[in-house]
Amino acid sequence: MRDVSPRRRLLVLAICCMSLLIVSLDNTVLNVALPSMRRDLDASVAGMQWTIDAYTLVLASLLMLAGSTADRIGRRKVFTVGLIVFTLGSLLCSLAPSLEWLVAFRMVQAVGGSMLNPVAMSIITNTFTDPRERARAIGAWGAVVGISMAAGPLIGGLLVDSVGWRSIFWVNLPVGALALLLTLRYVPESRADHPRRPDPVGQLLVMALLGSVTYGIIEAPAAGPSSPLILGCAALAVASLAGLLVYEPRRAEPLIDPRFFRSAPFSGATVIAVSAFAALSGFLFLNTLYLQDVRGLDALDAGLYMLPMAALAFLCAPLSGRLVGTRGPRLPLVVAGVGMAASGLLFAAFSAESSDPLLFAGYVLFGLGFGMVNAPITNTAVSGMPRAQAGVAAAVASTSRQTGGTLGVAIVGAVLAAGMTATPSDFVTAARPGWWIITACGVLVLLVGLATSGPWAHTTALRTAKSLSLAGPQPLPPPTPRTTKAPPGA
Repeated sequence: MRDVSPRRRLLVLAICCMSLLIVSLDNTVLNVALPSMRRDLDASVAGMQWTIDAYTLVLASLLMLAGSTADRIGRRKVFTVGLIVFTLGSLLCSLAPSLEWLVAFRMVQAVGGSMLNPVAMSIITNTFTDPRERARAIGAWGAVVGISMAAGPLIGGLLVDSVGWRSIFWVNLPVGALALLLTLRYVPESRADHPRRPDPVGQLLVMALLGSVTYGIIEAPAAGPSSPLILGCAALAVASLAGLLVYEPRRAEPLIDPRFFRSAPFSGATVIAVSAFAALSGFLFLNTLYLQDVRGLDALDAGLYMLPMAALAFLCAPLSGRLVGTRGPRLPLVVAGVGMAASGLLFAAFSAESSDPLLFAGYVLFGLGFGMVNAPITNTAVSGMPRAQAGVAAAVASTSRQTGGTLGVAIVGAVLAAGMTATPSDFVTAARPGWWIITACGVLVLLVGLATSGPWAHTTALRTAKSLSLAGPQPLPPPTPRTTKAPPGA
């Protein structure tokens, strides 16, 4: 990978960004189509939650397995299979005859998607070895999320209003096919020098933990929090978590290396990723249902309403990447936390839905905050980790994002369902607890970002990089801000 020419490195980056585009675009387009799908399939709020969470749940469960498998058998090989499965799953989703089949085919999509983002990030990490070049590449990668947020509502609105909700899955077909052809032609194969062995027990424990938590949260409003089903989910979640804490540290090559979390920036990036993407998924879920079910807008008009949020996310993502490369992650994380918390507060405390100026101010603030958060998450997650395990490290960051997205839809959707009555006018009142949750997520991004981006946190990252380099070759150095000197003896 080091001998790849600058032009080919940029081409590899573009191919990897195409895979992120179809995965991110799929989520944003789907959110705009939810009300239409709900009417056509006669689904409940919980049914709509499952169309999103069935995807993110499987994705979060398999990301680390996909990352470690790619390190072992070849990143291009796994990436290619992921493109094929994701594109096929998209085709099946467009043909789904019922909600149950749609949920099942979304899970097929997720199996393919799990082989794309962490593996693509691993390819980028091994292609761009200079820390500042890597930060800029990751900034471009993050900008793709902004593009999907900007284009998704508009493309989804046009397709839903003109052709129907099934057509939203057709967008993935030509992009996936083109990315597949370019991957086979231009992406070089790479694998880890010392890949980890499979950890099937750890993988099953992760799947049991995420699945039981998500199922319990989504089904609690209908089944009751004290029902045997929900109590059983809680017991399974506790047992799975206990199993991970006991079993994983005893393995020589665990699915998740506990030593990664000795780095305060890495641990902070994990918490921030969960919080930020929980806020994003909850934000999109509430706004899509409000604009179409309460205000009565069609899908295209709803997409246009959310355009300010998407535009700010698109513009701020590359800026965030440059700031991380030159000044470190603290400033982008502070802006991200303040922006998302302020946006949630406008809806939770000041009923921003009742005033278009407040509504658009909330969209602008959230777009600003979310646009700033992605680059520091990804860059910090892979910094200080052995390059040979880049797939696993990137997969932990991606798993945190998808876990946050899953929990955001599950929790916000659950509190919305619990507060809803028969009349749509109660939506704003029922959604208010969800907005307070989104506000809390923004505050958590701010506080954790401040706590894990200072000199002490930087020292823990250097110490972790040194300890990991003894067990594996070529650690990725943490990005050092120009204005901050490493403490003596670090």
